[in-house]
Formats: sequence, structure tokens, C-alpha cells
Amino acid sequence: MVPVLAIWLCVAAGIASADAANRQEAVVLPAAVDGWIWDGQEAHYDARTVFDYIDGAGELFLAYGFERLAVRRFEKAGQPPLTVECYRMASAEAAFGVFSFERQGEGIGIGQGSEQGGGLLRFWKGRYFVSIFADGEGAEAESAILHLARLTAAAIREEGQAPRAIGLIPGKDAGLVETSVRYVTSHILLNQRLFIARDNVLGLTRETGAVLARYGRDAAAAHLLVVRYPTATAAGAAYGRFMAAYLSAAAGKDRVQTTDGRWTIARQRQADLTVVIGAPSETIGEALLAATEKARRTAQ
Repeated sequence: MVPVLAIWLCVAAGIASADAANRQEAVVLPAAVDGWIWDGQEAHYDARTVFDYIDGAGELFLAYGFERLAVRRFEKAGQPPLTVECYRMASAEAAFGVFSFERQGEGIGIGQGSEQGGGLLRFWKGRYFVSIFADGEGAEAESAILHLARLTAAAIREEGQAPRAIGLIPGKDAGLVETSVRYVTSHILLNQRLFIARDNVLGLTRETGAVLARYGRDAAAAHLLVVRYPTATAAGAAYGRFMAAYLSAAAGKDRVQTTDGRWTIARQRQADLTVVIGAPSETIGEALLAATEKARRTAQ
């Protein structure tokens, strides 16, 4: 029998090694920028305590696989304080997902994806999602936020890949609105952007996320939803559940025209499920499906 003391020593050594690894992996955030000085305190949160800091948005981060959060505050006389929030996610795909979920603006060249506006700058890089904001307005603060973001991005040495499913959707030549691309890992998140069903009929998980994007604008706009599953069997099961829940009026067909005159078309190709929702005409819906099929073949 292994002595109990030896077991505890092994457990303690494992915890110590994990803590050391976390310290080694930790991003060293900047201490000063353009006259703003870090107040010397860095708050840390994990999956159990994150609600103490962001009570209203904790579920969003947990749905993507949140691990740790570090927060620093910077102060300068006569200027609004700046705050840096550095979220470590479970993967680069998760960091991209968090960034994409709220994205509204064009990129500004920081990290692997970014946007700035209204005193807030957001970016993702590797498995980190970073939010930097000022508790007030002013051109000087806006400039400092930009500089602070560049310093923080430089402190994050790793880079990562966006979800593979992003490569399955067609681009601007098919009418893609780039700022509309979302990567979601739960049906609750998906329903916040486009309601599909109360239940998780698509079988979305952290390992099987969905890409949602808008093509065209105003009256000509349509949504495209693409999910890549581990197997064709899983994709087929999801297709069947989706048809029963969302296209029950299709009478066995893969499409239906809704009461507003728009078209929804669903199609399974091996391990991929593609759905066009709200196309202004059947022809436009078919064209978007064809463009998606072309993108899928290119990605393989």
C-alpha cells in the first residue's frame, strides 16, 4: 500500500507545479503608459469568483471556457482612470468567440482581431481576450488606451487559430458583413443573436461551436449558420432535430418560405450542417448555399 503521506506529497507537488506553470504563463501587464500609472494592485478571478467582478456577463465567459482574469487600474491626475481586463480562456478559439460575440466595429490592427470605440478597446490574441476602457472621455485617454493595448498585446507572446469553422463560410464576394461573424458554443448564446429553438437542437458545445454571419444588408440581408461536427452521424442527427424544430412546416423538403416571404434552407454535407435563414428569395438562398459549399471544398 502506498503511504498516505506519499500520496499527499505527490498531490501537493502537482498543485505546486500547476501553480508554477500558471505563473510562468501569466501575462505581465504594463505598469505605466503616457503618464497613467498602475496603482500597484492586480485583482485576480477564476471561474468560481468571476461573478464577483462581472455579475451580469460571467455566463458569457464561462460558456466559452473562461479560466482566469487579471485586472489592473491606471491613474493620472486630471484624467479619467483606465482599466485593463485580461481574460485567459481555455483556447484561442474561445478567445475569438468572446471577441466575436460583441463585435461591432472594424479592426484596428492590434492582436489578432480588435476594435475601438466609445472609450473601449477590445482585442484577442492567442487564448487571451483583453478589454481596456476609460472611466470618462477625452482624446488623451483614447490615445492612452490605444498605446496601452499595443503594450498589452506585445506582452502576450502566443498566437492562436480562429475556429476552423470560420473557414467554412464564404467571404465578401458573397456579401459577407465581416463585423457580423459570431462564433458561439451554446444554443443560449446563439439564441441571443438569432433565435433557433429553446432546446439545444444543434448539439452545440465548446467542442462543436457554430458560426453565424450576415450576408447583404437591410432588406436583402440573410443569415448563414454553419456547424462542423466530429462525424457525419452527429451532423445527421443534428440536421434531423433542426428540421423537426425549425422547419416542421417544410413537409419533408429542405426548405420553407415563411409568412414574411423569406426562405430558410438547410443542408447537410458529411460532417457539416449549413442553414440559410431569412433569404429574400429562394434563388439568393441557393446562391449562398452554393458559395458555402465552394468555401467548404476549399477549406478541406
